[in-house]
Amino acid sequence: MNDVLKNNTTGSENGNEFLAFKLGKEEYGIDILKVQEIRGYEAVTRIANAPDFVKGVVNLRGIIVPIVDMRIKFNLGEPTYDQFTVVIILNIGGRVVGMVVDSVSDVITLAPEQIRPAPEMGTAFNTDYLIGLGTLEERMLILVDIDRLMSSSEMGLIETIAA
Repeated sequence: MNDVLKNNTTGSENGNEFLAFKLGKEEYGIDILKVQEIRGYEAVTRIANAPDFVKGVVNLRGIIVPIVDMRIKFNLGEPTYDQFTVVIILNIGGRVVGMVVDSVSDVITLAPEQIRPAPEMGTAFNTDYLIGLGTLEERMLILVDIDRLMSSSEMGLIETIAA
């Protein structure tokens, strides 16, 4: 699975690279530079009194990593775990966090003109956490500001990153 990252580590001078992943029927994108690795889903150790969306923690080479299920976080129905389910390990503000997604598709480069502002609408997804919508031919990616989302007070995972 890490092949997705290895093949795309060359930076692009005229665009931003995003890791594309699926949650339900929607495709999302996060800044590739925040991604440390991609792993298959494995059993987690539950933490008492943690919010529903925090599945638990895993020991990743000696680092205890909280695992967030994004399908639960965004109220996208009951999550199912299968051979396509992956955990994207993120490094945000020096903290390591894992997020469970349905599948990872690829890394795409978007030029600034391919990124549109997110419309204001009453969705399960707070637009504060959106960079915008990325368009690439027939695809539309919901671009998530993963720093902001993971460091938000409602997540309670990472101290707010000072701007």
